[in-house]
Formats: sequence, C-alpha cells, structure tokens
Amino acid sequence: MEAWFALLVGIFFTVAVYLLLSKFIIRVLLGVAILGNAVNLLIFAGGRLTRDVPPIIPDGAEALVAPAANALPQALILTAIVISFSFFAFLLVLSWRAYKDLATDNTDEMRVAEPVDEPVPPLGY
Repeated sequence: MEAWFALLVGIFFTVAVYLLLSKFIIRVLLGVAILGNAVNLLIFAGGRLTRDVPPIIPDGAEALVAPAANALPQALILTAIVISFSFFAFLLVLSWRAYKDLATDNTDEMRVAEPVDEPVPPLGY
C-alpha cells in the first residue's frame, strides 16, 4: 500500500511543479493547492498506513498493550490543511485583485513595474 501512496505523492509533486512553472496565475494557484495536498499525503504516508487501535491507554495499565496508530502525523496534517487553505485563500484574493487591475492572468503581460524603453542592467562586472 505504501508503494501506491509513494507513486501518488510523486505524481502530485510532478503535476504541482508543472503547474507552478506555468505563466498563467490560475494554473499557479492550482499548483499550490496540489502541492499542499502532496505534502499532506507525504506526511500521512510517512506515519505508516496501518489499521492499529487508537492510542488510548486502558484503565489500570501504564503503557499501551498493543501497537497503536500514530496520532502525530494526523495532527500535523490537520494543521497543514488549515495553513494551506488560508494560504490558498490569500493567493486567490491576491490574484483576483491583480486580474481586476491588470485585466490579464498572464504573468508575461503583468510587467507593469518594469520600464519599457530602458536598457537592460549589466549581467556581470
């Protein structure tokens, strides 16, 4: 099962990097969302994919009597979901504002701050 999750994580990372290298903002946003999902799945797969009992110590015992599921990766994933959703919402609002001001989602056409007729700065000294 872990091999399939490793393959799926690799596919997610590949698609995310491909979309992040695009020149259209909407594709970059989708790449950020897929990258967040890939990282969450990587953390989840790193915490072992077993169907163990919950990590609850029974009454009268001082330690777990059987192997238990690791709750730390699940807690990390829940935190990462909240952070990635808020980051995606911020990027969505930022790109919407840029689209409304510049009337394009192409990053090559968003070069408003760059002067048109000035010479290129030196590449070395």
